[in-house]
Amino acid sequence: MLRAPRAARPYSVSDAGQVVAMDIVHPRVAGIDVHKKIIWVAVRLPGEQPGAQTVTVRRFATFWRQLQHMASWLTELGVCDAAMESTGVYWWPVYHALAQAGIEVCVCNAAHMRNVPGRKTDLRDCQWIADLHEHGLLRPSFIPAAEVAALRQRTRYRKKLIEHRTTELQRLAKVLEDGGIKIDSVASKLTTASARDMVEALIAGERDPVALAALARGVMRKKIPELQMACDGRFTAAHAQMCRLHLDAYDHLGAQITVLDTLVARAAEPFEQVIARLVTIPGIGQRTAQVIVAETGADMARFASPARLAAWAGLAPGDNESAGKRKKAAARNGNRHLRAAMVESAWTVGRTATRPGARFRQLARRFGRGNEKKAAVAVGHTLISIAWAVMKHDQDYAEAGADYYDRRDARNHDHLVRHHQQALARLGYQVTLTPPDGGSSPPAQAA
Repeated sequence: MLRAPRAARPYSVSDAGQVVAMDIVHPRVAGIDVHKKIIWVAVRLPGEQPGAQTVTVRRFATFWRQLQHMASWLTELGVCDAAMESTGVYWWPVYHALAQAGIEVCVCNAAHMRNVPGRKTDLRDCQWIADLHEHGLLRPSFIPAAEVAALRQRTRYRKKLIEHRTTELQRLAKVLEDGGIKIDSVASKLTTASARDMVEALIAGERDPVALAALARGVMRKKIPELQMACDGRFTAAHAQMCRLHLDAYDHLGAQITVLDTLVARAAEPFEQVIARLVTIPGIGQRTAQVIVAETGADMARFASPARLAAWAGLAPGDNESAGKRKKAAARNGNRHLRAAMVESAWTVGRTATRPGARFRQLARRFGRGNEKKAAVAVGHTLISIAWAVMKHDQDYAEAGADYYDRRDARNHDHLVRHHQQALARLGYQVTLTPPDGGSSPPAQAA
């Protein structure tokens, strides 16, 4: 046990320009600096004299029994609040040991509690964390409940397995390309029944392009001449061995994903009603709805507004303002799992005749060709805002129609008429408008 020197105290400046000490919010507090094998714990307690604090620092191993011993020691000292950085996965057992002991834990982003430069040591870090939390200067991160955490583990792992399965399919395509086999240039993808039969035949030793193309099924039989050329290559036994490995890995991952779908569905049973409402939103399917619940906990009391949820998900525009001038700024970092799910949904909804789909197309036109990714992020912001309203008010999504923005802009009718006239005039057309009353208007002139 160490009686450490007091760390730098947080101060504020009053309206009169005087430097004053900040109020103490948590009088009995612990700051924890977490590492893989050890943790440093600094405890700040009220001193014998009013306004004085005593600081005690101890080091513990990160084995579970040692963490339980640390939690018991804090309980004996009367510590009710503790704070620590979210360091990788190493904070998980520390958090659970403290939570079991009834201690309120504030897990914070490490970027929000940087120490003074030149004073970076483990001993000082734990004191600095305790000092900040003592004065209520730390903002806790969202720690999901046990049932939400179980669902989150399964949805995140399923996403990883889907990515790995896609990678195996890409590797298979590369091996076929090296062997001169171009089946995926004729078929839509290598996972179709016809393409799979041809690849299996190649692995089994068949090299005749005519025999391979004859394995086509259904509408693929119309492309037999192209398939014969696609199957005529330099495919060898070495290529066949690699294709077998990639196909087996692909099938194995597919079986694991099927098992995970069952586990996810079982873990999502307490949230069936919320998920059923979320799937009413265009572009959001069952899997995406499960991801939304797993990442947010389906409790919108933590997010005061849809803008807060969008910012937490990393879908809000960044801020970069100086001297009254706003500059371009990338979206802030957030929950990458939720962000990826919403952007993927945005690409899907862009092909639908719905209000979000109309917004995607509208923004894609505004941003210009090649900037569709910006539109996808913006529509992802729209979708997560809709999801916030659905979960907050416990209501299904009400579709406003693909013509929502046209109807909303009907108030600017004259502006829209001029806009479209000028657009057609730039293309060399002479436009004559016929009002609803049957009259006529003069042709539009070139801009």
